[in-house]
Amino acid sequence: SLFRGREDIYAVRWEGKRGNSGYSPACTHEWDRTFCGKPRIKCAECENREFKPVTDEVIRDHLLGKHTIGVYPLLLDETCWFLAIDFDKKTWQEDAVTFLNTCEEIGVSAGLERSRSGKGGHIWIFFDRPVHASLARKLGCAILTRTMERRHQIGLDSYDRFFPGQDTMPKGGFGSLIALPLQRGPTEKGNSVFLSRELDVYADQWLFLSSIKRMQIENLEAIVKEALRSGMIIGVRISLTDEEAQEDPWTLPP
Repeated sequence: SLFRGREDIYAVRWEGKRGNSGYSPACTHEWDRTFCGKPRIKCAECENREFKPVTDEVIRDHLLGKHTIGVYPLLLDETCWFLAIDFDKKTWQEDAVTFLNTCEEIGVSAGLERSRSGKGGHIWIFFDRPVHASLARKLGCAILTRTMERRHQIGLDSYDRFFPGQDTMPKGGFGSLIALPLQRGPTEKGNSVFLSRELDVYADQWLFLSSIKRMQIENLEAIVKEALRSGMIIGVRISLTDEEAQEDPWTLPP
């Protein structure tokens, strides 16, 4: 699987009666008042928590539209299988394509997904093995810095954040989550799908995904090393926010 995160836990999207929405960890005891203390007690602090693992059925139900799930990319050993870069606001299309072009220039295979809302995008970069989150985020910074040379306003107007959002596991939390693509309902509207550089939807999403090459750690390290040597890495903030039950958690500041 390309979109690998923690396999012992995942999040499910919920929608409230007042139109609010968010994601919460899938738990066997959710809303069972014998065990569940929500909303008084956070899931990460609950002594009775029994999180559900990611299974083939969970993934299948996501693709069929029975639920929408989010993955936690930061593993317990503070490594990750992918880096995702979030773009939003009205310039997201131009900035994301410019970022993609930078990836191609330096030999990084990546895919652009239009978000669930259609008002933003995610660029996904996958690794051939788990890499330290700090290294993955430095790669993102290096590409972002190079891209900003072409489109200076990208850092202010469009770039939102990285996933994982942290170098290390936050105390009492799970790290940032990102919704998986190919959500059934949004895909029918042309959202939550992968796009070409011309922003056209790929007719065969699975064929496109199979064409993405996983980045080798040797190449990752070489790019980061050169960027550090030449001073081509800007800093990004680390997300310290508890994202449990937040509305659209990927839109929080980096």
